[in-house]
Amino acid sequence: MFVPPWIWETVAILCCVYWFLIGRRRRRRQGEPPLENGFLPYLGCALQFGANPLRFLREKQKKHGHIFTCRIAGNYIHFLTDPFSYYSLIRHGKHLDWKKFHFATSAKAFGHGSIDPMEGNTTENFHQTFIRTLQGNALDPLIEAMMENLQYVLLQSRTSKLQPNAWVTEGLYAFCCRVMFESGFLTLFGTEFNASHDKNLLKQETERAHILNALENFKEFDKIFPALVAGLPIHLFKSAHSAREKLGEALLHKNLLKRNKLSELVTLRMFLNDTLSTFNDKEKAKTHVAVLWASQANTIPATFWSLFYLIKSPEAMRAAAEEVQTTLESAGEKISLDSKNISLNRKQLDNMPILDSIIKEAMRLSSASMTFRVAKEDFTLHLEKEFYNIRRDDIVALYPQLLHFDPEIYDDPLTFKYDRYLDENGREKTDFYRNGRKLKHYYMPFGTGIAKCPGRLFAVHEIKQFLTLILSYFEVELVDSNVQCPNLDQSRAGLGILQPTNDVDFRYRLKFL
Repeated sequence: MFVPPWIWETVAILCCVYWFLIGRRRRRRQGEPPLENGFLPYLGCALQFGANPLRFLREKQKKHGHIFTCRIAGNYIHFLTDPFSYYSLIRHGKHLDWKKFHFATSAKAFGHGSIDPMEGNTTENFHQTFIRTLQGNALDPLIEAMMENLQYVLLQSRTSKLQPNAWVTEGLYAFCCRVMFESGFLTLFGTEFNASHDKNLLKQETERAHILNALENFKEFDKIFPALVAGLPIHLFKSAHSAREKLGEALLHKNLLKRNKLSELVTLRMFLNDTLSTFNDKEKAKTHVAVLWASQANTIPATFWSLFYLIKSPEAMRAAAEEVQTTLESAGEKISLDSKNISLNRKQLDNMPILDSIIKEAMRLSSASMTFRVAKEDFTLHLEKEFYNIRRDDIVALYPQLLHFDPEIYDDPLTFKYDRYLDENGREKTDFYRNGRKLKHYYMPFGTGIAKCPGRLFAVHEIKQFLTLILSYFEVELVDSNVQCPNLDQSRAGLGILQPTNDVDFRYRLKFL
């Protein structure tokens, strides 16, 4: 969650005043990992890390081995780079706190008070709230609602603009962003009208305009999110601050109560905000902004990469289209613009291993998440064959992109292979090896252990539903079939799925059904 030079140049100016206060460099003690203090006070190695995290960590790994310490933005971070040592973070749970960093980041970025129950603003267990409303039986109504909303956004709300045999050209990222944001917003935060029964076109267009306005505010706020995580105050970014406040205004409880079909997640969060917290109305709304951001910020780019690689690979397109057709036929679903929406339940979606593999491979290639744990006390970190002393308040971190791009684990790791996660029988592949040893951790875009993203199941189902509908209703192709794969936006390293540095034009049209 650290950012590139353009942000750190601003940070460097602000931090110069700390030269005499915190410029003292840490000395490595006996039994501690190798230490890289960096050259700049406070920032340490932040500039080099932010410019290209993967290259930086590979260089330090080559120099120091599988564990080393870097000073980055005032924090001492111990990077574990051996995938066979990842379990150490889970095994040392009593010494490591996964909540502290996330709670502090949320408060900084979204502007609400601390959500740490230890600080007295609320007694809600946020992680349990998300597990309760995004997993298990709670997943079924979310999947059903998302399928309905995707079809409304892709087809019903734009039917007059989409005619068979008429190509529409658009940026692929812009398309994914618009469709997934609008559909996801309707799924979580409900509607101002009943899309199934209220055919008033003016109401529908007004609703769309409100959501698309929220999308613009979301994008404006999201642009500077890495800077907020790095510690810069939002008041330095006037337009982003205004955008965040507008999102909060839209998600005030008094406004949410006017909407239909609120998700269980939002309904429960509203109830817990009102009964277990001392937050004022604006702070409550900002906790919902956090939910909105978490539901979109990684799902949108993951959807883009999944569709981009799918269109780019004729072999993947043929295999996926065949799987979708077979699944719909088995479910007795007919694709038609004149009939009812198609519907697939969770069990049917889970039985689509080709789409699963495509999504996993796209996320492997674009994920740059980081797993953090903060040391509660001085303790000894025991790895497979050695141990190291860790100081209180230091951070132990994993950077799974090292794993995802390891040629010893993934043959030709920079190449998209749609069937990489399929075994010889066409089912999910779970056996991956390094140096002849089977890996427990080989795919980690969602983190690991107790802090694993609670919304990961819904996110994957959303993307799978989107791809299913695209393949069912549309012909799609890249405007330039030879277009190069966009670069990854490294400014968001540590935050999850990286966005492309540029959009790619594609075109689509309705199939003759």
